[in-house]
Amino acid sequence: MPFQPVQPEKLSHVVVRQIEQLVLRGILRPGERLPSERELAERLNVSRPSLREAIGDLQDRGLLMSKAGSGVYIADVLGSAFSDALIELFSLHDEAVFDYLAFRRDLEGIAAERAARLASETDLKVINQAYQTMEKSERRGDPAKEAELDAAFHMSIIEASNNVVMLHMMRSIFDLLKQGVFYNRSRIFQQNVNREELLSQHQKINEALQARDPAAARRAVESHLDFVNATLADQIKSDKNESIARLRYEHGEQS
Repeated sequence: MPFQPVQPEKLSHVVVRQIEQLVLRGILRPGERLPSERELAERLNVSRPSLREAIGDLQDRGLLMSKAGSGVYIADVLGSAFSDALIELFSLHDEAVFDYLAFRRDLEGIAAERAARLASETDLKVINQAYQTMEKSERRGDPAKEAELDAAFHMSIIEASNNVVMLHMMRSIFDLLKQGVFYNRSRIFQQNVNREELLSQHQKINEALQARDPAAARRAVESHLDFVNATLADQIKSDKNESIARLRYEHGEQS
């Protein structure tokens, strides 16, 4: 007969699996601090020795890390996606900016299409809330905050696609974006691009998702990133033209 004896499962293994799922699904994020040992044991309804065993296992595997006197944190599991040398190379060459945008256009288009079909009602509420928060921030004119909320809106769509591989890959990519490796949102505004235009593009993305229209959602994302691509290309060209103009001007002053 194909039956096997049922083995009682250690509580620490159950805890390990729960934390693994929370990290895998992107609910617990890199750098996030876990509750204190006492609080976490109470929440999980396990003994502190069982919890310590589970945390020790996850630390050995590199998913958790402890900081002396501070607590236990989700490890920076995204940090190994690119080497420091490659990140520096990205930041030095404009070519990488446009390859990055092309990559985002393709992946985010797919993510928006999936989200329109597969997102839960709560996923869509999170996306709408991210858009509403971004809309309010635009009126304050804080470029750093705007950039942060822009990335959060796009990430909410990735999360709503419910594909864990895409989620972690794009979080790694967006981490580089936040570091300014690929481009800074303020560069777009050097071309006097109307903030209302960018906000309108995000509004169209949100509306298509809320209407659960996969084709429209993908088109809206692709159109938005095509706009960003064209605007940055114009800015880079303008920067080069300015450098040449300065040389011409300085040479004329010396003649």
